[in-house]
Amino acid sequence: MQREKSKERIILGIDPGTVILGYGLVKQVGQKLTLISLGVVKMGHLDDHALKLQRIFKKTAALMDEYKPDCVALESPFYGKNVQVMLKLGRAQGVAMAAALSLDIPIFEYSPRKIKQSVTGSGNASKEQVAAMLKTILQFNETPEFLDATDGLAVAVCHAFQQNTSTNSKSYSGWEAFVKDNQKRIR
Repeated sequence: MQREKSKERIILGIDPGTVILGYGLVKQVGQKLTLISLGVVKMGHLDDHALKLQRIFKKTAALMDEYKPDCVALESPFYGKNVQVMLKLGRAQGVAMAAALSLDIPIFEYSPRKIKQSVTGSGNASKEQVAAMLKTILQFNETPEFLDATDGLAVAVCHAFQQNTSTNSKSYSGWEAFVKDNQKRIR
């Protein structure tokens, strides 16, 4: 009886932000997850919003070029009271999506609550609780300087835990699929 080869994939998780963008990469072989890398892209020193978006695009494209992920999972912007913050986060997410789509890498979106629920079992978990659970799941000890890094990693782990595309995530294989599914967002 021949053993089925375990499916292997690299997942890049991104927590978009315009001051700090967090990212994490995991390798999944069957049910086993291994930490590849995590970190942040800092943009607080940039005054111009367009320069921040350019940095997000270039840095995320460089990560994809270096690690060759099979897919990219992103945290979707949450609904807050400040519309300007939502707009800026949406742009940051869109630019990261564009970087992936320009390289024909499938993208998936998850709500903050879904990510926390997948990693900790509670949709109301704190950033610290998420980071602590990731250390257990992926067996690493280092505490990153910014929790944005573990937030990005949590998005990747959340995607790894999804056995099939759920109603809380969306996948796009390219611009045409994204545009077709998002007609209301086009002017």
